[in-house]
Amino acid sequence: MDWGTELWDQCDIIEKHTQSGLELVEKYVKFVKERTEIEQNYAKQLRNLSKKYNQKRGSKDEPECRLSSYQSFLDILNELNDYAGQRELIAENLMMNICIDLTKYLQELKQERKTYLLDAKKAQQSLESTYKQLDSSKKRFEREWREAERAAQYAEKTDQDINATKADVEKAKQQAHMRAHIADECKNDYAAQLQKYNKEQSQFYFTDMPLIFNKLQDLDERRIQKLAQGYILFSDTEKHVMPIIGKCLEGITKAGTSVDEKNDSMVVIEQNKSGFERPGDLEFEDYSQGINRASSDSSLGTPKGPMDLLGKNKSKNFWLFSKRSKLSSSTLTPFSTPPAPSPPNGSLSPKFGRDPLSYCLKEINKTVKPRISSFRTLRRSPTVTEDFAHLPPEQRRKRLQQRLEEICKELQKEVDQSEALGKMKDVYEKNPQMGDPASLASQISQTSQNIDRLRGELNKYETWLAEAGGRGDTLRYKAQTFNNNGAHDIHSPDGAHSDESTPDPSQAIYAEFDDDFEDEELAPPIGKCTAMYNFPGASEGTITMQEGEVLAVVEEDKGDGWTRVRRNNGDEGYIPTSYVTINLNK
Repeated sequence: MDWGTELWDQCDIIEKHTQSGLELVEKYVKFVKERTEIEQNYAKQLRNLSKKYNQKRGSKDEPECRLSSYQSFLDILNELNDYAGQRELIAENLMMNICIDLTKYLQELKQERKTYLLDAKKAQQSLESTYKQLDSSKKRFEREWREAERAAQYAEKTDQDINATKADVEKAKQQAHMRAHIADECKNDYAAQLQKYNKEQSQFYFTDMPLIFNKLQDLDERRIQKLAQGYILFSDTEKHVMPIIGKCLEGITKAGTSVDEKNDSMVVIEQNKSGFERPGDLEFEDYSQGINRASSDSSLGTPKGPMDLLGKNKSKNFWLFSKRSKLSSSTLTPFSTPPAPSPPNGSLSPKFGRDPLSYCLKEINKTVKPRISSFRTLRRSPTVTEDFAHLPPEQRRKRLQQRLEEICKELQKEVDQSEALGKMKDVYEKNPQMGDPASLASQISQTSQNIDRLRGELNKYETWLAEAGGRGDTLRYKAQTFNNNGAHDIHSPDGAHSDESTPDPSQAIYAEFDDDFEDEELAPPIGKCTAMYNFPGASEGTITMQEGEVLAVVEEDKGDGWTRVRRNNGDEGYIPTSYVTINLNK
């Protein structure tokens, strides 16, 4: 069934229905846009929430950074941020696949519908024009036929009138004959117009309008089908990201299950363990007996227990739950001068002899009070020293070990720079057209100074670590320094010249840092490069290269102008970075 057959007389209904369908599409597009705005606002709020609780720390050495509960919370924030990204993706896909697509399709449907309605209007106007011509010819035929009848009646009357002359009779008959002829012509014209109108009306109702209605029906069905696809996309858009959203939620679950309370407790111990021994029992100091003044004075003058520990590490407070003191810095020194010893013969001093109790109280005031007062003054922040002597032994060892690792990394970087400069200088010497070797002298000198400085710091921190009771398990380097003439001076790790004979310079440039690196496996390629020019590879460590040759990139340019590459047969070497175009793996 189609509209052209069943709704041939419902043009206004069809026009209204198609307009209502287009309005429904517009309404749905508006609905999806508002849903998109909700998703975008939701994603924005999620990102702001994640950012609010994921403030960047000033240092990665914060104590809580190593706790599994803290790391899990950061993982949850990251997963929430990824989840927000998926909500943004939903909003973007809804906008692109539904709103923009349907809006564009809607404009096409409006234009097509407008064209069909204009064709229907033209056909209707053409039929109305033909009908007007028919009506005009019909009225003319009716008028002329009445005039012909009157002329015939007048001629017959004139012919019967005995008073009428023969000329009057002939004139009346001619007039009647002329009117009859005109009436016949109008009749024929009316018949022709009627035939034309009937033909156009049949064309209008059986061909033209049904065709237009069927086209409008096809347009409306296509509109409904497109709208149905939009309904499906509304769901599929979210279904497509549900696996990733599921992974985000799984990540949050995994973050919760990865919390290890025992490990966190061990981390707290490791971070805060001081290494001190617990304070021993305090000796009983009997001030009521004046017999043993020497031992009593010794007890008062030499602190035991917590006070003894304070003498070793004055930056620590061993009272577990005490509040911070607000005393000024004008308090007494940590340990007062011990009282004068008793006379050798053990006799009491005059003051003690006169009033033993008062003397003991005075002695207590001289010893105990200054200790307590000075103990509070030690609560202030300790002075940070380079050897971390202000820290407890255990924490000091860890900080020294950490600092040694940082120095080793810096030293390795400088050694890499030194070797790269040596290679570049060697290439410049063999290929002067590529550059002036003398231009590298300042960089080589600066690198050598940096290496010497770092070696000194390395030895210094290793000494401090040994004093703190730690092991110096640090990587030692065989590095080169360069004099002003470009000659290679091999130094031992402690900065002194080695007793070994100086190897060939071209071989020394590529010496390994440590024997452990000699059996290192081949590094995986990080990209590919294509040669733009030929390169002879005459110097040691470089490889030949032909224009158009494709090589695997093993190591990026570190700022020295050279890139490490590998052929399919396993040959490796350095080539000038400016000679190739590089495409790194993403």
